[in-house]
Amino acid sequence: MDESLDSNDLDHVLIIEDDERLASLTRDYLEANGFRVTVEADGARGVERIVELQPDLVILDLMLPGEDGLSICRRARPDYAGPILMLTARTDDMDQVLGLEMGADDYVPKPVQPRVLLARMRALMRRSDPGEGGGEVRLTFNNLEIDSATREAWLGGERIDLTSAEFDLLWLLASHAGRVLTREEIFSQLRGIKYDGQDRSIDVRVSRIRPKIGDDPNQPHRIKTVRSKGYLFVKDG
Repeated sequence: MDESLDSNDLDHVLIIEDDERLASLTRDYLEANGFRVTVEADGARGVERIVELQPDLVILDLMLPGEDGLSICRRARPDYAGPILMLTARTDDMDQVLGLEMGADDYVPKPVQPRVLLARMRALMRRSDPGEGGGEVRLTFNNLEIDSATREAWLGGERIDLTSAEFDLLWLLASHAGRVLTREEIFSQLRGIKYDGQDRSIDVRVSRIRPKIGDDPNQPHRIKTVRSKGYLFVKDG
């Protein structure tokens, strides 16, 4: 690490993890790769620390003493817009779906592979950086407006509450309006990995986005599911 850098200039990562050895190893690895790291072991203080510190990214364990990761994620979301990456020791799809429904942006299974964790972190932070994307671009569909520079969306002039991952998916679909995007394409664009045919995270996010943009979840008119293919963002007529 460049000793001339002020630590406050480094991207700040908050790790909420009660496994002291894992937290220490992860902290050392991230610090060696140019991050400023804070560790919190008590789940009961998780929400308070996220809101207080407003880190560039949160690494949140699912199973914690005091308060579990799902609850922390849900309660912190109204006051924290940055990416949340959840760690889970279980491979149960339901845990992953619940995490995404609570507002997590991505998840990494334990045991954590440091290089995989770092790659997923950088992908999340790159997508959530307002400076990325090459300039101000705003898309308008009737009363829905989406701005890639500010990473915000509005419905009827009212700002929509979107997580970082929800915005990424909404922007991807809207910027390809009129074209069916397959799940393979969506996974490749948003997560940099191949679709395994089982992961339901995209479906969960679409189901969360629809009501936020005024789409009827039962009979969607804006984001349509194309059976056995993917999703279509419908252009204005």
